[in-house]
Amino acid sequence: MEWREVVEHPSLQDLPFKIETNADGYIMMVAAKNKHRAYQMHIASWFEQHGEIKKAMQECNIQTSDAVKIADVAWASTEFLKRNKYSDPYQESPEVVVEVISPSNREKAMKRKMSLYFERGAKEVWFCDDDGNMRFFNPQGELQRSELFGEFPKHIDIEVV
Repeated sequence: MEWREVVEHPSLQDLPFKIETNADGYIMMVAAKNKHRAYQMHIASWFEQHGEIKKAMQECNIQTSDAVKIADVAWASTEFLKRNKYSDPYQESPEVVVEVISPSNREKAMKRKMSLYFERGAKEVWFCDDDGNMRFFNPQGELQRSELFGEFPKHIDIEVV
């Protein structure tokens, strides 16, 4: 299926999980757990709290050379948004793409996804693991901290006190 068909198909509306497509046009479903969504919300909220409102998106769809991938969170500059508005899917990657990695994600698959985002122009890809530990990457490799948002924490705490 083409992406437009996927997002407009009546039976695929309001699903409790996210969907992506693969290079053959098949739909892949990914069940999102509450902990996963809590990390997503925390990351997107951080951007909003730091003056980046309207530039952070959850469930951002990006056309890649291996079909449409859904980033858990993405941050786009004003220039990116002027060029792309809110098209579906984006034909280029926003500058920062964040993936919340659940225990079922395979490292090889996540590295592949990271390379697809860089191929489409991402400046950084961030991974948040199931314990809230953050890893930051640019096309050259792993970073100690984000070069674009150096104040972003290396660990996210979502535990209820």
